[in-house]
Amino acid sequence: MKKILISTTLLAGVLSYAGGFRVSLQGVKQLAMAHTSAHAEDASVTFFNPAGMSFIPSKLSIVAGGFGASNKVTFQNVNTLQSTETDNPIGTPIYAAVTYKPIENLSVGFSFSTPFGSTIEWPSDWEGREMVQRLELKSFYFQPMVSVKLAPWMSFGASYIYAKGKVDWTKAVTQFGGELNINDENASGHGYGFGFYFRPEEKLDVSIAYRSAIDMKAKNGTATFQFPSQSIYSLLGLGDSGQDKFTATLPLVEEYTVGLTYKITPKWLVSADFNYHGWERYGKLTLDFEKAPVGNQADPTVQTVPKNFRNSKTFRLGTQYMFNNMIAGRLGAYYDESPYSDQNFIPETPSFNTYVITGGIGLKFNHIGVDVAAGYALPQSRDVKNDNLGLYGQAKAKAFYLGLGLSYNPF
Repeated sequence: MKKILISTTLLAGVLSYAGGFRVSLQGVKQLAMAHTSAHAEDASVTFFNPAGMSFIPSKLSIVAGGFGASNKVTFQNVNTLQSTETDNPIGTPIYAAVTYKPIENLSVGFSFSTPFGSTIEWPSDWEGREMVQRLELKSFYFQPMVSVKLAPWMSFGASYIYAKGKVDWTKAVTQFGGELNINDENASGHGYGFGFYFRPEEKLDVSIAYRSAIDMKAKNGTATFQFPSQSIYSLLGLGDSGQDKFTATLPLVEEYTVGLTYKITPKWLVSADFNYHGWERYGKLTLDFEKAPVGNQADPTVQTVPKNFRNSKTFRLGTQYMFNNMIAGRLGAYYDESPYSDQNFIPETPSFNTYVITGGIGLKFNHIGVDVAAGYALPQSRDVKNDNLGLYGQAKAKAFYLGLGLSYNPF
């Protein structure tokens, strides 16, 4: 029973990733400039700040784009020096948005994005197989929004957020020669966002935005145990299928963003952003199983897991230069803090303090824009010292992103 208890505890790490870790891939143009936010050229601004819609020069704007994200994580045991590397498939985040101005000072819009999600796959026989073998995560954000121009130089915008999520996680239970799969495809939650967008002069844009915390509720998740002996199912109070239900509330944290863009010359602009993520909200996670007595509370089906996340910050700096009316060149760099320490490192959701270098080009053909971007991540290696998991060693990672985006501003 001890091994089962440890395995269930690790679920907290899985679900925290499904609800929390920010993937900065919501705009190809933005990624090329370090994923900065104060750019109101088309509908791609909607995810970052709904107030930016009021400053889009076109009455109707439509954007869509996608990314290919490749990443590898390597863990080396400090005692045996054995090294293990993940074999992750290419991730494919996507986004789309549309905005429209029915009247001069009012804009409405809709944004679809996939801000959280990835797939991590460790070898089935690696030393941490009881923590994770394979984990697939997906999330979808649907955001209707409105923006009002309060003055020629200032606007206010707000959005409603409906979030859907999925987690599919498989791990070994070596004590009984089996596996455990955790699956929920219908987790959901609600939130909101709002912001102000300022253009006090033609050379300067300022964006201030807030995205609320969201409680993602998994109301009907399925835990499937697979063991070679039927007696183990009876021990856990499960039927022959080995399935049990669970519920959980998964906290997504709030995000604060301040961004500015300054046009040094008519052709050259510089952008900077500061993001603050309120990860301290994620203090614990409670899982309530229907039958399996794998908990640690007075009710043996309830498992409460302490989490030691901390607030984190991201610093971004990007630039764009217009070579002519058709071609723009873009560069950027940013630093992203991990929301947990070396003592709380988990292999299901490996996170690092990371430097990212970005770049790209933009092409304009009358009302159509084509943008390409790339990013290369330089995560700092970590000395893993997780006493709770018995995980000691060094973790390293590398990641690369490619993006293609299209925009259409017909009138």
